[in-house]
Amino acid sequence: MLITPFYAALLGLGFVTLSILTLRLRRKFKIALGDDGNQQLLRAIRVHSNFAEYVPLTLILIYMTESTGAPALLIHLLCIALLMGRFSHAWGVSQDTEDFRFRVFGMTMTFTALISASLYLIFSYING
Repeated sequence: MLITPFYAALLGLGFVTLSILTLRLRRKFKIALGDDGNQQLLRAIRVHSNFAEYVPLTLILIYMTESTGAPALLIHLLCIALLMGRFSHAWGVSQDTEDFRFRVFGMTMTFTALISASLYLIFSYING
């Protein structure tokens, strides 16, 4: 059984949650487009957008890594790093008084998953 789809489903639910949080703020502040200078809405938009920017490519790379026959433990670790990274980043950025440790940890974990999967695929390709 494949591992990546399970984590993709969890991340999909996370994306929907971030979407709903952003939509609620749009309704609350009656801002249909952009952020109209509202910092709380701007943070929600950026959390949602950042998630949408990093998750798809990273999941594709992890899935491709899994499809090459990489060890199950590696796939779990990559997926857990991405999951922890994205939710830590979302929490940190969404706070009015941001604690940068959550943001930094989130980006570190996200980059770890993205770079590790990329390097695994490159080395797999080179080694045939």
